[in-house]
Amino acid sequence: MTESEAANAAAEHGSGCIVTGASSGIGKAIAVRLSAEYPLVLQGRDLGRLEKTLESCDHRHVHRIWPFDLRRTAALEAELSSYLAAADLHISAFVHAAGMVRPLPARTLFLESVVQSLDVNYISATQIVTTLLKKRVNHTALRGLVFVSSIWSEFGAENHSLYCASKAALDAFMRAIAVELAPRGIRANSVAPGAIRTPLSESRFTDPVQRAAMLSRYPLGEGYPGDVAEAVKFLLGDSARWITGQTLHVDGGWSCH
Repeated sequence: MTESEAANAAAEHGSGCIVTGASSGIGKAIAVRLSAEYPLVLQGRDLGRLEKTLESCDHRHVHRIWPFDLRRTAALEAELSSYLAAADLHISAFVHAAGMVRPLPARTLFLESVVQSLDVNYISATQIVTTLLKKRVNHTALRGLVFVSSIWSEFGAENHSLYCASKAALDAFMRAIAVELAPRGIRANSVAPGAIRTPLSESRFTDPVQRAAMLSRYPLGEGYPGDVAEAVKFLLGDSARWITGQTLHVDGGWSCH
């Protein structure tokens, strides 16, 4: 088999999808929604919660768990390369749904918090993309990238400068690689959710005062993780074949209010 034939065979074999942050919330909803489409690699730090996500998945494919801390960016490429080699798996899609939110006033920011936020929200995504683009690791299998960003990548939010900045970096990276990778048939896009009702945000939705204040800015009312999952599925699918370098707002109309 020639090198070209081997690359084509690898591309056909490469149908897996990595979903980071798959242990809860938006990441879990994305994983469950994509589980009928791809063999998944579910990343997260909490093995128990990843196993719960796995139980909720469609099992027509074989799904795997990758318990890895994305703050360990220096080790990420080697760890992922070894993991994929051991699983004999190539990856055609990558969804970066992992995110760290740590509200801090600007005057109290310290280097460790800045670095951790960037590592989880942005740098880990670049390292995974870089790894998946290496032929020795993933051949030419990669076809679609979707980053879960936020409306706060474009707007300011009090005490959320780290989150805003890291998500803005993620979107800028997405646009740049969309241009760079398009000739190779690889598409890259972002989804920017508004306030989504997840276990982490539940208190804001159950407190009547907070809920009323928040939803006054959302013409379509509250959003759910499944709303984001549907957008991700669309952007990875053939129906979005001519869409790349874009940020799709899934915010119930917040950004146009």
